[in-house]
Amino acid sequence: MARKSLIQREKKRQKMEQKYHLIRRSSKKQISKVPSLSDKWEIYGKLQSPPRNSAPTRLHRRCFSTGRPRANYRDFGLSGHILREMVHACLLPGATRSSW
Repeated sequence: MARKSLIQREKKRQKMEQKYHLIRRSSKKQISKVPSLSDKWEIYGKLQSPPRNSAPTRLHRRCFSTGRPRANYRDFGLSGHILREMVHACLLPGATRSSW
């Protein structure tokens, strides 16, 4: 189980990313439309003005049940060992289990 403070920090980053999403997208569109280099530098400055934690690259997927940041499967939203436990307990339809 991940520490609750790390999970809350990740939720805060998700909220900030949603808040500044339109600002980032509009400034990136402006950069592609402006032909002069000096205007592009000004827009890059505006792009750097939002907080760092609002950048989408700062987000990290976490396991839905445990909050584990590593070994996540996108299809299920679970980490590897939780996924395996659920498959062995027949809680995920369509997933086949393997044992070796």
